[in-house]
Amino acid sequence: MVKLDKIYTRGGDKGETSLGNGERVLKNSIRIDAFGTVDETNSILGIAIINLKSPLKEMIFTIQNDLFDLGADLCVPENDSLDYEPLRITQKQVDRLEKEIDEMNSNLNPLESFILPGGSSEAAYLHLARTSARKAERLIISLSQKEKINPVAIKYINRLSDHLFVIARLVNKYNKKKDILWIPGKNRK
Repeated sequence: MVKLDKIYTRGGDKGETSLGNGERVLKNSIRIDAFGTVDETNSILGIAIINLKSPLKEMIFTIQNDLFDLGADLCVPENDSLDYEPLRITQKQVDRLEKEIDEMNSNLNPLESFILPGGSSEAAYLHLARTSARKAERLIISLSQKEKINPVAIKYINRLSDHLFVIARLVNKYNKKKDILWIPGKNRK
């Protein structure tokens, strides 16, 4: 468990920070950017859930905890010589997202067009979290091209953005708001 006695350490005052294994890296490294964007996604979800009801609220709380797991996973580079087992995202977490996506999607009409973010404020924030998750995914993939990472981390963040898309649609349905459909070329005339 994590215990924080002091919030500031002054250790990052010169632009470096520590990874979970103690290694010091620049704060603008791709690894820090990747798990920083995961944290950003989590913060957006914190806004999105303010007015959500059960069971969707609990679903998002579970995802928020997963995102801390994902950050912890990315914070410790893959290394066979570690003297401890670092926290890693698991296939079970990906499977749970897929199951929830299937359950939620079964309560929605099939898509007839792409959807513009919006409808209700909760759905708009969920769409914002979705785009932040996509950004995190791009950064995690960039990191994976330079360093070895847990491949399930990519699966999880990819599935998460799908999950957030579907939950945003479901929230609009529960709030009696219609999805705002994209009309290709609508404003060209």
